[in-house]
Amino acid sequence: MDGFIGRRRELEALADSLDAVRGGSRSGRAGRAILMRGRRRVGKSRLVEEFVERSQVPYMFFTAIGGSREADLAAFGAELAASDLPAARRVAEFAAPPTWGAALEMLAGVLPVDQPSVVVLDEMPYLVREDSTFEGTLQKIFDRVLSKLPVLLILVGSDVAMMEQLNTYGRPFYQRGTEMVVPPLNPNDVASMLGLAPADAFDAYLVTGGLPLVLAEWPRGATLWEYLDYALRRPTSALLVSGERVLAAEFPTEAQARTVLGAVGHGGRTFTMIGRAAGDLQPASLTRALDILTSRRIIAAERPLSVRPSRETRYRVEDPYLRFWLSFLGPGLPTVERGRGDRVVETIRTSWTSWRGRAIEPVVREALWRIADDYLPEGTGVVGGYWTRTNDPEIDVVGADRGPVAKRITCVGSVKWRDNATFDHRDIARLATHRAQLPGADEDTDLLAVVRNVGAVEGVRLIGPESLLTAWP
Repeated sequence: MDGFIGRRRELEALADSLDAVRGGSRSGRAGRAILMRGRRRVGKSRLVEEFVERSQVPYMFFTAIGGSREADLAAFGAELAASDLPAARRVAEFAAPPTWGAALEMLAGVLPVDQPSVVVLDEMPYLVREDSTFEGTLQKIFDRVLSKLPVLLILVGSDVAMMEQLNTYGRPFYQRGTEMVVPPLNPNDVASMLGLAPADAFDAYLVTGGLPLVLAEWPRGATLWEYLDYALRRPTSALLVSGERVLAAEFPTEAQARTVLGAVGHGGRTFTMIGRAAGDLQPASLTRALDILTSRRIIAAERPLSVRPSRETRYRVEDPYLRFWLSFLGPGLPTVERGRGDRVVETIRTSWTSWRGRAIEPVVREALWRIADDYLPEGTGVVGGYWTRTNDPEIDVVGADRGPVAKRITCVGSVKWRDNATFDHRDIARLATHRAQLPGADEDTDLLAVVRNVGAVEGVRLIGPESLLTAWP
């Protein structure tokens, strides 16, 4: 795939920040900082590259490699000298800066004072880990020098938890930067990028997770099975290797957390099931691993939505791509490496309908929450699900005024995402029975059905892929 798809809001936000730098030049406090975070391989660096190319201002783009403090300082000095900042040639003959204080002062010395510029520090968490004084040094130089220059400083990081902490109370850079979260491409972006119909775009989103590098190798207009047949014949395809790289970066030393993630990825949803699948872990060890995974936004911990509190926590892999990778691709890697990717494709085919039926549910709930004003009853503020310990009932969609404990249930729904199936009167009867078992719902609570193929049936509000796709304009 060629061209740059999506990211309209992010590009506009970056452009607004650069405009603020221009406007701030008159007040003497022109410098601005952005703390940009997002999961690995969601396209943060590509987004910033696109922005600086469009902005047409002098810039420097430095990416830390995380090897050592000395290596990154040397690389910073070399990148600064090679940048298109007007005065960069002044530092071409200098030795590598010995400290980050010296490096940032060197940077400040070559930034233009009569026009805006952009400085990007990519993979900033590496710099924080390498040097405990980096945050304080950055804060000092920013306050004393950079904030007075017309420069936009963009600090980028894939360690989501660390990037969040950088802007918390007590940290040196607290309230000095605007936070920006870069999510994966959304289903509407996927539809535009691949030229797919809405229902097929959701399938592609479940497989790729909206990761630009994976989508870039999907031939425009190709079906899911055509793409999988192509990608799984190549052990180096982005679809295969992205999962390994994400896990290696997220859990370089935490083997237990990775084991627990694998258990969740293979279908473990409750504390007991996950512990058993992970090798009968002790409760304390399992709790610690789950805490690590939830704090890093790798898995989500959810509770039933109703007017009664519940302790029936369930876990799921938050990222759609990792969910697919853990279910099929990770276990199938040895088979692909033997040149039999076709067998992995057949394994996916066999389980696709049931796997997709559950994987689409959190995507549907997010879409419904986004389009609640247009498609759900008035007063719907949250969208979740409901279940009991015995799964009797288990309800795909519950709309309410608030969560996790609601005051009022606004609607109850079912997700039926099969290729050729429609919602019929038997499904309505089953949904009505489940509604009667949901605390806070009654016979006047609206019924809705989210279906892959919209038919015609009375007594329920039908929502199809086309409507869901409007959740991401």
